[in-house]
This record gives sequence, structure tokens and C-alpha cells, in this order.
Amino acid sequence: MSCEILRLFDSNVAKQLSDHLAKKLQKDQILLEAIKAHLPELESLLLQFRSDYEDRMYRFYYQSFKVYGLQESTMEAVDLFKRIGAVNESKLCNWFEDIVAEGTGADFKIDHNQNWKLHTRPIVEAFLHAKYFLEMMVKYGSEMDAVPTVLPTGWAAVLCLYNER
Repeated sequence: MSCEILRLFDSNVAKQLSDHLAKKLQKDQILLEAIKAHLPELESLLLQFRSDYEDRMYRFYYQSFKVYGLQESTMEAVDLFKRIGAVNESKLCNWFEDIVAEGTGADFKIDHNQNWKLHTRPIVEAFLHAKYFLEMMVKYGSEMDAVPTVLPTGWAAVLCLYNER
């Protein structure tokens, strides 16, 4: 009798897990389709990021105020990420939001030159995180037609961005 109860319990748990996984994969598929729908915009923004990356990283090391321009690109990416996440009513993860908040909204002041890294490293960090997620969305939005059950790490990171992992 106890074996029969255990078998029924196991099948009920398996069904619940299966239902949960199916719902999760469906939600992930909707996110992938939203990324694919925004792929031209993502690719265009990635071109801008690649240009900014070469020039503005140099500006960081040259101690030029032009590094502050990274904030604009970062916010463009964040706005696009939010529009993509809206299809699932997904918010961006708190860590990413914190990094962006610390690395945007700054205006150059001449006294920043006295403590350059303190003022500009958060700007660079926010830009680099946005660039990473932009690259992953372009990569997996181009490569995948359906979400996998075994996750490549870059796609898993995108899911983390949207609090889906």
C-alpha cells in the first residue's frame, strides 16, 4: 500500500514540475520572440556600442570628459531592454539597475580630474554591462528559433537580466 501512495506522489510531483517547466519555457519563448522582433534595433545599437567601446574606453585612460558620453548609450540600451521585457511584464534585475543607477546621471566637473577613477569607473562599468547584455541578445536572437532546455550561459544571463532564472 505505501508503494502505491509513493508512486502516486511521484507522478503528481512530476506533473507539477512538468507544468512548471512548460510555463517557464513558454515565457522564455515570448522573451526570445520579443528580442527577435527588436533585432534590427539591437544590432544597430550594438554597432554604436562597438564604436563607443573603442573610442570612449580610450577616453577613460586619457582622462577625457568624453567618457561621460557612455552614459547616453547605456541609457539607450536600458530603454530598449525595458521595452523588450514589457512583453512579459519583466523588470530588469536589481543588480543591473543598481549598476546603471551608479553609472549614469553624472555631469563632468573639473574637480573630477582629481579623483578620476572614482567618478568615471561606474560609468564605464554600467556601459560594459549593457554592452554584454546587448551582445548576448543579438547573438541568441540571431541564433535561436526556440528556447533550449539546456541553457547556454549567455542566454541564461539574458534570462537573469529579466529575473527569469
